Amino acid sequence: MPTSSPSSPRAEGDRPAADWAWLGRLPFDRALGLQDRLRDAILAGGGRETLLLCEHDPVITMGRHARPEHLLVSEAELAGRGVTIRRASRGGDVTYHGPGQLVGYPIFRLRRGLVAHMEAMATGIIAVLAGLGIAAEWRRDCPGVWVGAEKICAFGVHIRHRVAIHGFALNVTTDRAAFAPIIPCGLRAAGVVSIVELAGAAPSLPDLASAIAVAFARSFGIAIAKADPRTLQSISA
Repeated sequence: MPTSSPSSPRAEGDRPAADWAWLGRLPFDRALGLQDRLRDAILAGGGRETLLLCEHDPVITMGRHARPEHLLVSEAELAGRGVTIRRASRGGDVTYHGPGQLVGYPIFRLRRGLVAHMEAMATGIIAVLAGLGIAAEWRRDCPGVWVGAEKICAFGVHIRHRVAIHGFALNVTTDRAAFAPIIPCGLRAAGVVSIVELAGAAPSLPDLASAIAVAFARSFGIAIAKADPRTLQSISA
């Protein structure tokens, strides 16, 4: 892996410039294709760093370190429930994405290292949760944002030439029963929890996406501007 990063567009105050967009409900495959195209554009020298925020149709993703025994239901049975399975280039084990979950994909350059990249994501998410009255913490030993023994936000990334894709999945109104077909992140003793369970109510996903974008601007030290999602989705390789 190269030790130097591509040149970065600069913004006011000499902070790197980035875009963000709320894409609404988006199939996993379309989101992955868009991430790849945005990363390719950055590596080619003409693309901007971008934070994509969306909600997915029900999908179980298997990361690079996923173990088959952590999937507890057959693919045929899942298909009957309307849940697809996808292999993913991100790190980590098995996880679920679906309605009521805010998924974020920062296609960002690594300014320091991989752990620092994940910790910057966690710092922004923890700040947003604190504003909702939820005290959460980052755990480096089991990467994610936790409330006690339950994970509220899972992480997984893929790095190529020091540019990251994939990112985080924050449970907002996600039904914890949706995780029953898997052992989330391969952690048998851990649970999952959502914002609505802890706070009794939750912001809309578009409002939460906006709050996350603002928080990431602080935690990553970037200047971030809202982009037209139609423009982003028209980007070609």
